[in-house]
Formats: sequence, structure tokens, C-alpha cells
Amino acid sequence: MKLPPIRRALMIGVLTTSAVIGIAATTPAHAQFGGVVYDPTNYAQNVLTAARSLQQINNQITQIQSQASSLINEARNLANLPLSTVDTLQQQVRQTQQLLGEAQRIAWDVQDIQQTFNGRYRGAGLTGTNAQMIANADARWEDSVGAFQDALKVQAGVVGNIDGARTTMNSLVTASQSATGALQAAQAGNQLLALQSQQLADLTAAVAAQGRAQALDAARQTAIEAEGRERFRRFFGRN
Repeated sequence: MKLPPIRRALMIGVLTTSAVIGIAATTPAHAQFGGVVYDPTNYAQNVLTAARSLQQINNQITQIQSQASSLINEARNLANLPLSTVDTLQQQVRQTQQLLGEAQRIAWDVQDIQQTFNGRYRGAGLTGTNAQMIANADARWEDSVGAFQDALKVQAGVVGNIDGARTTMNSLVTASQSATGALQAAQAGNQLLALQSQQLADLTAAVAAQGRAQALDAARQTAIEAEGRERFRRFFGRN
């Protein structure tokens, strides 16, 4: 009986597959090629072992690279800022202090101020002889003129520091933006704070010098009024 084409093709496939399986099952585990024994199972295991070893080596290389990168980053974070403006800022502060130290006639000293006011601005300084009153009035005038001159000098010094502060600020901002690590950025920030402190010191000095001059001038005006009353009293006391 003749089989249909489809069934005949299926039968041929089944028979072929069975034959291949039988051959593979009867193939020996060892084969010789030119006197060399070849073991497929052992070869596969060796290949697998080599692949695992290679993977471990790659993992170790990755870990070493990661550690190296971490050390590089730590070195950058610990690198010092090559720019330092501390000396410049300290010099500017010393210049302002020197200008304040050059105060004329009445120094920045509580005891000196107290002594001067007791001698020229109240009490006996306003009720002495006419010659004493005139001398004290001249002294008070000199105090006011000197104080305003001191204030102008301090203000000129503060204005002179503005250009240097601008240059310093630009340098520090540039250094901060190009910092390679956290320490450099922090040091740049600290120096910017130092610059701000120096500018506040200049501002304090200018305000103090101006306030000193205004206070002395106000005291002089008060003394003039007191002298006027004393002269008026003496004039009418004689009549």
C-alpha cells in the first residue's frame, strides 16, 4: 500500500532522528586524534572554568579602577587652594587701623575723651576767665576741624580699598568656580567671607570716624550755647 506524501515525510523524519540519537548514544566519551586523547566533557569543564576565572579577573579590575577613582577624588577634595588673599586683606585692615590711629587731638580712648570733655566742653572749661573761655573755644574748634579731617582721611582710605576688593573678589570667584575639590571650594568661600569682613571693618571705621566728627561738632555747639549763657550772666551781673 502506498502512503500519502505527508505521512511518508513524517515517517522519514522520525526514522532519521532515531538513528542520530542511537549513534550519539553509542559514541565513546574519549576519542583519539593522531595519538592525542580528546575528552569533550573535560574540555567543556575547562572552558567553563577559564570563563569563570576571566570573569573574576574582570571584576577585580573593575574594583581596582573604582578604588583608584575614589583615591583620585579624595586627593582632589583634599587639594589646597593655590590662591591666598589673606595677606592682602590683612594689609588693608592695617591701613584702616593706621588711619584711625592718626586721630588728631582726641584719641580713640575712653579716658582721653573723658579728660578732654571735662577740660574743654563742660564745667570749669565754660566758666573760667575770659582768656580761658576763648582758649577753650579755640581748642574745641580745632577738635571739630581735626575730627572732620580724620573722617575724610578714613573715608578716602576706604574708597581706596574698593578697587583692591573688587580685584580680590574676582580672583576668589574664579578660583571657586574652577576648584577641583571640596577643600578648594571651601577655602575660596572662607576667603570671600574674609573679604566681606574686611569690607565691614572699613565700613565700621568710616561710620565711626564720621560719627566722631559729628559728635564733637555737636558738643562744640552745645559749649558755645553754654558760654553764651555764661557771658550773658556775667554781663548783667556787672550792671
